[in-house]
Formats: sequence, C-alpha cells, structure tokens
Amino acid sequence: MVLIAAAVCTKAGKTIVSRQFVEMSKARIEGLLAAFPKLIPTGTQHTFVETDSVRYVYQPLERLYMLLITTKASNILEDLETLRLFARVIPEYCRSLEENEIAENAFSLIFAFDEIVALGYRESVNLSQIRTFVEMDSHEEKVYQAVRQTQEREAKNKMREKAKELQRQKMEAAKKGIKPSFGSNSGFGSSSYTPTPIVGDLANISNDVKPPSYSTTPLQKPRGMKLGGKGRDVESFVDQLKSEGENVITTAKNSIAQPGTKAPTIKPDIDDVHLRLEEKLVVRMGRDGGVQQFELLGLVTLHIGDERWGRIRIHLDNKDTHGVQLQTHPNVDKELFKLRSQIGLKQPAKPFPLHTDVGVLKWRLQSTDENLVPLLINCWPSEAGDGSCDVNIEYELTHTNLDLIDVNITIPLPVGCSPVVGECDGTYTHESRRNQLIWNLPIIDASNKSGSLEFNAPKAVPNDFFPLSVSFSSKSSYASIKITEVVLVDDDSPVKYSVEAVLFPDKYEIV
Repeated sequence: MVLIAAAVCTKAGKTIVSRQFVEMSKARIEGLLAAFPKLIPTGTQHTFVETDSVRYVYQPLERLYMLLITTKASNILEDLETLRLFARVIPEYCRSLEENEIAENAFSLIFAFDEIVALGYRESVNLSQIRTFVEMDSHEEKVYQAVRQTQEREAKNKMREKAKELQRQKMEAAKKGIKPSFGSNSGFGSSSYTPTPIVGDLANISNDVKPPSYSTTPLQKPRGMKLGGKGRDVESFVDQLKSEGENVITTAKNSIAQPGTKAPTIKPDIDDVHLRLEEKLVVRMGRDGGVQQFELLGLVTLHIGDERWGRIRIHLDNKDTHGVQLQTHPNVDKELFKLRSQIGLKQPAKPFPLHTDVGVLKWRLQSTDENLVPLLINCWPSEAGDGSCDVNIEYELTHTNLDLIDVNITIPLPVGCSPVVGECDGTYTHESRRNQLIWNLPIIDASNKSGSLEFNAPKAVPNDFFPLSVSFSSKSSYASIKITEVVLVDDDSPVKYSVEAVLFPDKYEIV
C-alpha cells in the first residue's frame, strides 16, 4: 500500500486538514483534493472511487469526509482498514465532528496521522499506541508528580502537628497563668517541637548533618497556622518548611522538561555516597484473567561525590522470594557478591568513578504467573436493556508489603459518553475531551488493599472500556533488595550514605 495523502474535508469539497506522505507538488495535491467531490457517485454504497492514476477511499463523518488518496496498485482491504483507523483518531482529539473543531485541533490530528503512516506506508500501530506517542506519555513525569504530591501531604501533616503543639502549649500556659511566649502573630521559632531532618523519598543517614537554624523573629502573617487554604500548592508548603529550618529534598531524577526545552538541573540534598534503586514493571493482563506479559527490571546505581569514599563495599540484604535473576557489573567482584552479598570492585585498590551514576547491579524477572502481579484489576462491563452498559471495576493489592502512591486507573469511554458514577472508592475525573474516566486513589496499601468503582455508560458496548491502563509510584522494593551498610575497603569502617528507592510501571494494561 502506498498512501499519497490523508485529508478531512466537507461534503461541499472544502479541505480542512490535509497531510501529504510522498513527494508531490502542492498544485498536484490541491488538484486531487478539488477533484474528489465531483467524483463521488450518487445512490451507491461504495466507499471508494478510482481515476486513471489514483484511488480515493473515503468514509462519511456526519457532514464531513475522512479521505485517503492512494495509488491504484494498493490493496483495497488494507486501504479500508487504514481508513477506519484514521476515522477513529479524529474523535480522540475533537469533541465534535464540526469544521471549527477540526480546524482548531489540526496540528494534533496531523501528528496522529504521521504516527499511522510513514513515507507512504502504514505503520503497525493501534489507537492506544498513537495516543501514547502523540502525547509523549512520560512515566518519569508521573513519578515526579507522585513524589511532589507526597511532599505536599507530608508538609501538610507537619504543619498540622506544629499547630497542635502550639495550641497545646498555649492551653497549658493559660492553665498555669503564664503568659505564653508565642501568640497568633508569632512564628514557630519558640515552639519546643523538633522537626524531622528530611522530607521526601531520600532515606537514611547524611554525611554532614547540620542542625537547623531556627529564627525567633515573628512572622508578619501566621501563614503556617492557615491549614487547608485554597490555592496552596506544593511550593508554598516547601518554602514554609525551608523558612523554618526543614531540609526539603527535591529529586533530580524526577525533574520534568517541557517539550523542546532542556530539563533544569536540580541538585538533591544527598550524601557523598548515594544509591538509587529503580524498578520498572511491565504488565499486560487479559480482561478475562490470565497474564500475557509480566516483566520486572531493576537497577542499582551508585554516585560518589567525594574521592575519600571511592574505595567502598556495599552490603545488601536480599530477601527476594520471587526468583529474580541478578547480574552485577563486569567490574564488580562476582564471588564477593555470591558469597557475602556485597558489591565491591574486582580490584579493591581502585576506586569507583566520581561524580557519575554507575550501574552496579541489575535484576530481571519474567513470568506469566498471576501471583506475581502486585495489583489485580477486574473490569466487568455488562449490557443493560436500554442500550447502556453497567461497569463494575475492582482492584486488589496482592503484595501487601508494597505501598502504591497516586494510583490512576484510566478507563476508555465511547465517543461523547457521559458516565453516571454510582459508587467510588477514592475519586474520579471524567475527561470528555479524551473520552476517558480516570479513577484515582491517593494510596493503596495493606489498610485499603481492595476497592471498587461502579458507573453506567449510555450507548456503549463492553469492548468500549478496554484497554485499561494503570499508573502509580512506590518507595517500596518489589524484589525486597535493600542496602544495609556501606563500608571502606581498608578497615571496614562504616560510611554514611543515602538511599533513594522508586518502583513504577513502564506499562500496565488490562486488554
């Protein structure tokens, strides 16, 4: 099949959007598009028409046509299949099949068209893949957003604790008849509350722990006491904590760059010996049960910031029961790792590289065993008598040692569908522009390891609600591999270090 061009035009012959896929002059393309309305036969069910040189394959879309121009030698069956995919793409980016709406979203449609056809030939993609490629869906961004939301919740909790502590001290002082040293216009400097030194997902010890410096200067406004105020974002909470001496950490790995711009470099407050444990999940399950694909990829990276700590060994605690396949870096002493679960260089006299992230250990697990899937999703759509569908979705956390943060389950909907939600654990958002319902749960852990969502979708069939996709992040390790100690090679003296752990799905679908 050689596809010359794809276009959306009105029934009067006006071209709204056109995309050319092969080398051809503008005048030639305009001539082919202008000739199309005159060639459409009346009183026939055919969806294609041919000339001496090209074939027009078209599909009516209310008052519009989705049109493909191909060579006469192309396979008509493939042409029709490609046409149906083009027609399904348009409602993904346009709320209605009106001329103004098509023109407004012209660039999004062109980008989607380019994912379907390359150099005149059809690409092997489906609607879900097109949506992902066009949107440049980033799991790093999802992890970043989840971490930021976690920091916001922790900041809120700390402010509530401070407020309660101040209120308690004020009441005790009033009972004793002592004038309190703090009031409604004073800051937190005179409180006896001692905050924890680190907020975020970096753990353990710091090489240079500095005591926070507290200011006793009264604040002009009691911002710290105003809890739950509207419009308050993460930055305001982080700034408030920093003003009070808190050590708030922002992870550089999770920073986001807008398309076409360079990602800002954020220096995390980490130790000179920093370890990052990153795990990615790829899960694909059938709607009727069964695992089509399960894959876990894990990686431990080491960052040395000071040459004093270059010659070290890392002690691990491996409590994996799933049977992951471990593999060390070629420069790592394999016998030391097998016998003692320690990571050290083959040549102990040489140090690890400085100021760079070095992968020292990776692991992999592949299976079709359903017991390995940490979060099971059961979607049960059933047709009602009025042409609608009743949809019941439930989740179950099978690995209760994991804490999944900011879980989003995305359910596709038919075009123009407005679901009526009955029961919902957590919250939901209906994104009509994208024709999807997003079920959000801030956290799934052992305390709420199951939940459900019920809704009714008018003018729908069961196949409309697949594939479902799941996203989340976690600070827990799926493989139960932990860093227990870092020591110097020379005398086995302990070295202070920091650890960052993250687990997230690279792809998690129910099809």
